[in-house]
Formats: sequence, structure tokens, C-alpha cells
Amino acid sequence: MKRPSIITKMTDAITVVGYCLLAIGAVSCSDMLEPESDLVEYAEDHTLNHATDSVYSVMGIINGLQTVADRSVLLGAARGDLMIVTDDATADLKHLAAFDFVSANKYNEVSDYYAVINNCNYFLAHIDTAMERRGRNLFLREYAAVKSFRAWTYLQLALNYGEVPLVLEPLMTEKEARDAMNQPTRGIQDICNTFIDDLTPYVDVNLPEYGGVNNMSSEKFFIPMRALLGDLCLWAGRYQEAATWYHDYLTDTRSPKQMSSQRVTWSSSSQFITPYDGYFTGGDQEQICFIPMDRRVFDGVVSDLYNLFNSTTENNFYYSLTASSAMAALSEAQIYCIEEKTATKSDTIYVPRTGFADHKYIGDLRYSSNFSLTSRGNRSEYSEYNTYFQGISKVYSDRVPLYRVTMLYLRYAEALNRAGYPQSAFAVLKHGMCDDVLKANVDSIERNQAGDLIFFDPLVYRLNDDNGNRLIYGVHSLGSGDSHANAYYVLPQPEQELATRQDTVDYQIPLVEDMIIDEMALEGAFEGSRYYDLMRVALRRHDPAYLADPVSRREGKADEALRARLMDTENWYLPLP
Repeated sequence: MKRPSIITKMTDAITVVGYCLLAIGAVSCSDMLEPESDLVEYAEDHTLNHATDSVYSVMGIINGLQTVADRSVLLGAARGDLMIVTDDATADLKHLAAFDFVSANKYNEVSDYYAVINNCNYFLAHIDTAMERRGRNLFLREYAAVKSFRAWTYLQLALNYGEVPLVLEPLMTEKEARDAMNQPTRGIQDICNTFIDDLTPYVDVNLPEYGGVNNMSSEKFFIPMRALLGDLCLWAGRYQEAATWYHDYLTDTRSPKQMSSQRVTWSSSSQFITPYDGYFTGGDQEQICFIPMDRRVFDGVVSDLYNLFNSTTENNFYYSLTASSAMAALSEAQIYCIEEKTATKSDTIYVPRTGFADHKYIGDLRYSSNFSLTSRGNRSEYSEYNTYFQGISKVYSDRVPLYRVTMLYLRYAEALNRAGYPQSAFAVLKHGMCDDVLKANVDSIERNQAGDLIFFDPLVYRLNDDNGNRLIYGVHSLGSGDSHANAYYVLPQPEQELATRQDTVDYQIPLVEDMIIDEMALEGAFEGSRYYDLMRVALRRHDPAYLADPVSRREGKADEALRARLMDTENWYLPLP
């Protein structure tokens, strides 16, 4: 059967956008909001000039985001090097991981993105931004939030399709849709630059807040503008600006985001303690925003990620994706150390790398904390259940996370490094960011050059509490022990003194970047960002092998056919229908 084109499906969306957008929001989010007003008049005046109109419209757009939420993880996880598909995965998932799009694939439905975009465009075109009550603009928060939804959706399009048509006005007829889809396409940099300009005037607008919805804080349904601008600038190669946006978001005095101190550690008696996972520990404090998912198919879109990543009764314990040997090897390559202090001295103890029943306990402990695979013993060959049980503790059934604090610190480090501040970037990894750390580990030249870009208020960001207990750790310490005391985890230095200081900085930048990308893998494993992280650096360096090599070796040995395919950057992207 021939697959519907973008225009056909866009036309289907158009038939409801002009007349039923609010009704769609009310019905599909019925478990989230209780409608209290009749919205029939909307079809006549086409103006969103009531508070209930704007709320239902925004919730309708969030419901549209549910259709692409799982893909925001799967397209980055299945095509990266940290996960592999199992024999029990669907053909669509196997083709996705193999970069094979000869046949139709449910993960390649570009029209779903454009349906969200068209709803955003309609909202932005018809919301009454001039309406005020008691001196406050009634709809500015929703207007800014929808702009961020549109920018995020376009970023996903650009990352996954390479070049796409840029449509910023609502399409109400099939001819308008056809003309829009036939216009010249825009690449990643162009898309990012467009929305940097589009979002910047609204960075100081507060996000909407609709109270508790389905036992979730509704403010986390919305994407912080500065965090999104940081991403757009990072992809656009505007590194100083990217670092500024990330820094300003993380150090916002209204809600400062401190680096996590929740770690997975070995005690001195070699007992596994303090379970850590990147999502659950710290709860709302670590999680910045997410796409809320419905819990029942009857209510809307239900995420399938939990069943794809984990053994459940629904899938008879047959999971579809699992950790790759490349993930295990990266974790095992890390050196775990413990700093032991007494009143008179400080020693660093390095945990042995042998003698463990499970290799997952060698090196970084985040892997063993977030991933488990256990045998269920011998079962009858006729049993319908898998003999192995897999658990990955980074998947929710009721939400798909988009941003969390620690990963944002790592992107901040990436931007800092490329902006010319490798010492500061490395401090994010090894020590954590606060005034005491920066004075001790970043030379005065870099501190003066970076200025406010690395200012962390000492009243908020403190290295130790009043009793001398450490409060801030580098990201690497979240799984590799007391990395600030690790003599093997150090800022790269040239073997011989180079001619100028800038030569040394230029030498360090790519090496620190490699360490950051490794840390993103250790910290962000199974979250769906890995493929894009490799892509971003490969594009930056004009080196397709940076992506092709690790992805082709994800199963332990090189897949030369896959590597050859990925050495052509055209094959990195999904094909437009």
C-alpha cells in the first residue's frame, strides 16, 4: 500500500486545525483538564481571546507532542552505539538501527511533526497578544510557550531529516500545504538561527502554570527558553552564546540549579551503597521538563518506551533494545577511586579491577545502577516467556523527559570548551562548579577571559557545608568515585611546551571535548541523546568517522558495511517522503 504523503496527512490535519483545535485539546486531554466552558464560538471568530481557549489550545499542542515523544528517545538510542536492537524487536526498529529506509517505517512519519507545527502556527497567528487585564498581558506566557514548542519540534526535524521546509504560518488549505512543502528546504544551522532570533525576545517571560495535572507539576510541561536557546546556539556553532544561555539558566537566582551530589558509590568496606539513577534520585529537582503521556490508550497516546527497554508482563519479558558491548566497555574503562581523609592526611584508594562476579561493577557504577540483566533459570522450550529479565531504570510510563540538570551542565561544558575555556569545561567534569573550584583549577587568564560566564554565586554554590562535608561534585564523580582526587583523570597537557598559550588551548579543546562526549554517554546512557551528540561533534569537526566508527562497532566488532554507509553523511538522516 502506498504511504500517505506529507501533504495528504497535512491536509487531514488542516481540516481540524481551523475548527476543532480546542475541542481536540479538550477531548484528548480529558484526564488532565475539566472543561468548564462551551468553546463552540471558536469556529466562528478564529480568535483565541478567552483564558479557557488558550489553556485548551496549549494542552492540545502538548497532546500533539505525545505523538513524537517516543521518537525523541528512540531515534537517538537505536541509531547510537550504546544500545542494540534484539532479535525480538520489530522490523521497523531493526531497520531504524540499520539505517535502512527502503521500505515504509513507522518511525519515519514527518507529518506528525508538521501537525504539531501547524497547530503552533495557528495558535501564534490567532492568540490575542494585546489583551491585558489589571496591567498584565493575559496570553504572553502561552504565546512564549508555544513558540518554544515550535522551535523544539523544528530542531527535532532538522536533526533527524537534515533539511526540511520551514513553515511559519498556519496552513489552512491543501494548496497552501502543497506550496509550503515544495519550497526550498533549510538545514540545521539555518533552522537554529531562525529560532534563536524568534525566541530571544521572550526569554524573560515566565512559563505557564496550571497547577497539578494527573499528579504532575504542569510547569514541567514547558521548555525553559534559555535551555532551548543554549541547544540551538550549540548546534549553530555559536558557542559563547550557547554557554551564556546555559549558564544563565543554571544560575538563575529565581531557581538556581546546583550540580547533583547524588552518587553511586562503594563504601570503604566494599559494599554497594547509595543507589543512583539520572532520573529518579532527586525527582523534580533533577528533572527540568518532560512531555506528559497518558496512562490509558483510551485517554490518548501511551508511551511504549518502557516495554521496549524493559521486561514486562505485556511483552512476556522480551525487550527490544539492550545495552551494547560498547556501552559496557566504556563504563569498564573508567577508574573508580575513593578519597579517604583523616585529621592529618588524605589518601586516594583505587578500586581493584578484578575479582568481581559481574563486570558491570568494574569502572563507572552508573551502568550497573541503571541497567540489569538477570537469568530466570532454565525454562521449558515451549514457554512463552523470555528466560532473561532486563531492567533499565531510565524510562517512565507517564512521561518522556526532555531536559534534566546534569545533562544541561554537560552541554554547558561542551559550549564552554568550544568557546575557548577548556579548563573551566574540565572543571565541570572533575570538580563541579563553584568559586573555590574555579580559583583553584582555572588559571587567572582564563578566569578573566570567561568573566561572568563562569560566575557561580558563592552564597548559593558552596563546595563544602559548615562541617566540611563536600556539597558539589564533578559530573564524573556521579559514577566514578571521588574524581577530584583521581590522579589519572586530568586535564590533557601536551608532552612538550607549545609556542604560545593559544596553541595549548587549541591542543586541549578537542581532547576535552572527547572527555565530555564520553561523560555524556556515561551519564546519559539509554536516554536517547547519544546519536545526536556524536553527530554534533562529527559535523563540527567535518569528520564523519567520529560518528561512523563508534556506531559501526557497537556490537563489539566492526560492521564495515554499516561504517561505509555512515561515512556518507546523507545516510545519517531519515528520508523525506
